[in-house]
Amino acid sequence: MPLSAPAAREPIHTRRVTCDGFRRADGLWDIEGHLVDVKHYEFRNEFRGAITPGEPIHQMRMRLTVDDSLTIVTVEAATEHGPYALCPEIAPAFQVLVGLRIGPGFTRAVKERLGGSKGCTHLVELLGPMATTAFQTVFPILSRERAAEADPKTRPVLLDSCHVFAADGDHARRRWPDFYTGPRPG
Repeated sequence: MPLSAPAAREPIHTRRVTCDGFRRADGLWDIEGHLVDVKHYEFRNEFRGAITPGEPIHQMRMRLTVDDSLTIVTVEAATEHGPYALCPEIAPAFQVLVGLRIGPGFTRAVKERLGGSKGCTHLVELLGPMATTAFQTVFPILSRERAAEADPKTRPVLLDSCHVFAADGDHARRRWPDFYTGPRPG
């Protein structure tokens, strides 16, 4: 269901976040993120002077290379456009992510390593959608490849990960009857 029709309005700010996942020939996975912020009006910036409508005030890119367990193997971060001359200098700090596993506690661990003055707000924000892109890239492919050897007594990874996959829900009853916890007929 789409959103309702908006009130009369004018555009002010647009943020675009794009994330892409790739399987590499060497068996690793690349997750690339791109964040662009633009204003729909002209304004002046101390570092860059006049910034015209549609010109990026922020434009950052990041590549995470992960293994099958979603452990970060390499990181590359870049600031193409930023509001200050110092913005690109923080990119090497993102190397602290190497060895971190994307999974429960990832956001907390990122903020501990790169929160506040230890990182860049925009690059840190980009890591959230990149993490879900990593999961969406790696998990379905490996699940399909490992389906034939899977133990049917192993609890499905997706169980209880969202309301659709609730252990007591209709989907779990149909897809994973051995793990269904809701009411039983009869």
